[in-house]
Amino acid sequence: MIWRFLNTGLNPGSFNMDYDLELVRNFSELPVLRVYQWKPYCISLGANQDYNSVDQKKTSGDGFDIVKRPTGGRAILHAEELTYSVVYPISEDKTPKQIYREINLALKSGLLIYNPLFEKIELEHSQPHFPSFYKDAKSTLCFAVSAMNELNYRGKKVVGSAQRKIGNVILQHGSILCGSFHKKIIDYLNLPFDKLEEIKNEIEQTTTELETILGEKINYQKVSIAIKEGFENHFNVRLEEEIFTESFS
Repeated sequence: MIWRFLNTGLNPGSFNMDYDLELVRNFSELPVLRVYQWKPYCISLGANQDYNSVDQKKTSGDGFDIVKRPTGGRAILHAEELTYSVVYPISEDKTPKQIYREINLALKSGLLIYNPLFEKIELEHSQPHFPSFYKDAKSTLCFAVSAMNELNYRGKKVVGSAQRKIGNVILQHGSILCGSFHKKIIDYLNLPFDKLEEIKNEIEQTTTELETILGEKINYQKVSIAIKEGFENHFNVRLEEEIFTESFS
């Protein structure tokens, strides 16, 4: 089986989210894996999250974008990360939950190709009670809690993902945390002043990054290639790389 592979590089937040949706709208038969980054840095909000949760003046003043994701979840500061998206057809063979799990296993396979020290990255085995979680101030942050089958390293979230069914396909995308800049998100959210220190400590305790695990800078191009190979190995497919173009015609 053949998949399409795209590395669209650095682009603004609105472009990145629109491109994911265009991949869905123009889906034919072949599953798609796309990797990309963000320039400028961008805060993305879940589809049902209010823009008022962000200090828009400070965010804009620091040159960052704000965008809504077509998927759920909460706020993420996209900075030192490699983002992935997968467009996959729905069939009777695999449920959306199974697809979610398999994609995360493919991501782990790719990270292992990049460095064997990532062997200790594993799937989260429990599901939080989100109705209770969303009542907490820290629920504004997407990386404050791990969902079932997301990737953790020694109990700390290292890859966050979200999924949505659109027509007859699944769109799943997520952040592979490479550096620690994402933790600065608390500086850009409208959070209760008396909760800031608690939430800051929370994000330190619940997240980690590839650079922190390895103690060295990440080569984004090599990670991209490794993720591609990981998907080929896990799904037993061949990914054909396409030349990036902004046109879908």
